[in-house]
Amino acid sequence: MKQDTKKEIQWLLRDKYHNKKTTAFLRDVESLEKGELIDYLIGWKPFVNCRIDLRFRPLIPRLETEYWAEKAIKEMKSFHTKASEDKIKILDLCAGSGCIGISILKNLKNSYVVFGELDKILIQQIRINLRLNKIPRNRYQIIHSNLFAKVHGRFDFILTNPPYIALERKNKVQKSVLQSESHLALFGGRDGLFLIKKILQQAHQYLNEDGQIWLEFDSFQKPIIDQLLKKLKYKDWQFFKDQFGKWRWVVAR
Repeated sequence: MKQDTKKEIQWLLRDKYHNKKTTAFLRDVESLEKGELIDYLIGWKPFVNCRIDLRFRPLIPRLETEYWAEKAIKEMKSFHTKASEDKIKILDLCAGSGCIGISILKNLKNSYVVFGELDKILIQQIRINLRLNKIPRNRYQIIHSNLFAKVHGRFDFILTNPPYIALERKNKVQKSVLQSESHLALFGGRDGLFLIKKILQQAHQYLNEDGQIWLEFDSFQKPIIDQLLKKLKYKDWQFFKDQFGKWRWVVAR
């Protein structure tokens, strides 16, 4: 048995079964050894002081996304000091589990989040996670929308982690990820940029003056996104590396 698998079995026993080796635990160990992802077996994932339920199998929140979400929350806190006393309005686009928007609501009192998601089953997932993290109903809205199709108004921040893995790089993706996670949540067309291009083409119409879009991408896509932002005449933008030293997100205004 691989060392990583041994560690995951220990996590499973601790976090789901509270150190009791039941029959259900042994079945889960079998599933783990066959390639099921540990987070789906445990059923939830921590994310910036939140507990994110995964029962409807949304994209599993990644450490890289959590890293930049924390940076975004810090930026919003300083943004608030310069803004009026109105709530900071945020759009979590391609929301999936809702982890990004929920982490903002949990950690930033003066915020209001609109969640935009195309998959109806994930609309239920977002609702579950909002309840699980005790977010008051008057602090958010959930929209069943294909990108901006049903989104109205303007926002101070648009945050998005869209499907961006390139189909032409599919062979670089872990086998367990391909087996377990939704391909619709993973892949963004041949070069991974299909949705990224659509989002950047429209986002400026939904940003307030001095508003920002935070967008996650694959590191090899950086020069293409840089050229796209120039073509679309964004005011300014900056690229950032994740905690592992890879280009991971861009902030554009």
